[in-house]
Formats: sequence, C-alpha cells, structure tokens
Amino acid sequence: MMRPELVCPAGTPAALKSAVDAGADCVYVGFRDETNARNFPGLNFSRKELGEAIAYAHAKGAKVLVAINTFPRAGQPELWHRAVDDAARLEADAVILADIGLIEYAARSHPGLRLHLSVQAAASNPDAIAFYAGRYGVKRVVLPRVLTVSEIAAINARIAPVETEVFVFGGLCVMAEGRCALSSYATGQSPNMNGVCSPAGEVRYTETHEGVTSELGGFTINKFSRTEPAGYPTLCKGRFIARDKASYLFEEPTSLNTLTILPDLIKAGVTAFKIEGRQRGRAYVAAVVQAFRQGVDAVMAGRPLPDIDLDRITEGGKQTTGAYEKAWR
Repeated sequence: MMRPELVCPAGTPAALKSAVDAGADCVYVGFRDETNARNFPGLNFSRKELGEAIAYAHAKGAKVLVAINTFPRAGQPELWHRAVDDAARLEADAVILADIGLIEYAARSHPGLRLHLSVQAAASNPDAIAFYAGRYGVKRVVLPRVLTVSEIAAINARIAPVETEVFVFGGLCVMAEGRCALSSYATGQSPNMNGVCSPAGEVRYTETHEGVTSELGGFTINKFSRTEPAGYPTLCKGRFIARDKASYLFEEPTSLNTLTILPDLIKAGVTAFKIEGRQRGRAYVAAVVQAFRQGVDAVMAGRPLPDIDLDRITEGGKQTTGAYEKAWR
C-alpha cells in the first residue's frame, strides 16, 4: 500500500507552521480575498506571507497548495487570474481550482503548474474526472463527501494515474459542493462566488432570560438554553420549527472523523487525506494533524490504530464517518 499524504488546513501563517511542525505532508491555504472559499476577516495570506510560508514548508519537506476554489464573476476574471499567476510565481506546489474557465487559464498560462480539482467542482465519477485530466492535465481530484469507500475504490480503479484526495476530518455540508444557495438567500453573499458561508458581519447573538438566540441576516437560526453552547449560525445547521417541534431539519452539528476507517480508505487507493478547518486556530490544527499523523503511520507500519479522543474539538461534540461506511464491509 502506498502511504497517503496528509493534507492539512492553514488559515494563517501561524497555523501553517503548526501544521508543518505537527507532521503535515501538505498544507493548503488561500489568498486574502474572495478567490478562496474561506474568505473571512483575519484569515488567509498576503502575497508576502505566502512566499515566506512556502519557504518555511519547503525547508521542512512539506508542500503548499493554494486554494483558488471559488467561481469568478461573469466578465471579471482578473482577480482569479492574478491569484493563479501569483501562486505560480511564488512556487506553490499546486493550485486547487473549481471553475472550468480558470482551469483552462491555468493550464494555458502556466503549463508547469500542478493542477488539483477542488471538491467545489463536484466531480464524482470516472468520466468527469477523465475529462479534466485529459483536457487540462489535472493531476488530483478532491472527491465530494457523498461517496462510499467502495465507490471511491471503483473510481480509483478507473482513473489511474489521476490521484484522489478525500476529507477525513472536520465539518460536513448537506449541499452538493459548488451548489449552495442558503447563505446567498439569507445574506446576499455566496460561498461559491464570494468565498464566504454565513459571513460574520451578518451574525448576531442576543441574550434573553431563556438563553441565547443566534441570527443570520435577520433570520433567527437557533435558540439555545443557558446550558447549551451557542453554535455558529449557519442555515444548514440551524434549528427550526416544523409541525410544532424544533429540530435540526437539514443537518445536526456533527463532525466527520474517519480515524477508525483509515485502513479501508488506504486500501481503496486514496492518495491523500484532507483535514477541513482553515477557519480554525493553531491548537485545532496541531491536535488533528498529530492524531492523523499517528493514525496513518500506525496503519502503514501494520500496528493497531491508536485510541485518540478528538471529542473536545468536534462540532457539537458528535462524530460520524459520514457516507463512507455505507454499503461497505
């Protein structure tokens, strides 16, 4: 079995150093603008910071991937073109792209730049992946989180030498990647176009005698009792009243955690394991990277998986292996 790469998030230069020092093989980052899907205040990298981060990672034997994974506005691709140009100039190891026009630009303008297909492109079958690889030279595809392990294995059997990358830890989303309209409806800003889901400027918390009410864009998203932790108000993870009962209609706050099925994913031929969380801090990055470094190394050495508790950093204190284990075993 080939040892999979551990691809880890970094929303800041400090988080990048934490990821590299904790054992990341690759770190993925974004520029400080709407060209990446984590366009939040206080996150991401200036050009100078990215150049320094790439130098640090390369000195430690790690790679840096630049996510340029939003969709350019019609007739205004210049910001996205400049992001691709600068990633190439700064010697990033790859760019992660979703928009087909931007992929064509990158392949034509920078033929030596390694191209990865973002999960935002939602390519989930061999024919779609083969198109991107054959037409544009895409080397790796990040698969959506809706596939089973057996489906991933079947895809890998048909797309070689194209690599696959799958999410192994972090947030889940009920939307097909690249096709979310909920945040746009409530706030006018889209994760696919503006790079931001539930922007902080639209978030409000109000304390009442019963607890805390969270709002997004003027919509009440959740009401928490005084004994409940108040989660961030995203529409897909809101609690709404239907048939006189308040419940999580779209998705409960739950984290993906695949530590227990790493051997299955490796056997399925996955090239890289991706940890979600560029909006999270250094402590989160270090803890998750260390956990999955231990897990991958144990599997490759033929040792039992370590018993690692990540409850304290999971969303809502709940964990799931998602769709991966369905129709498997």
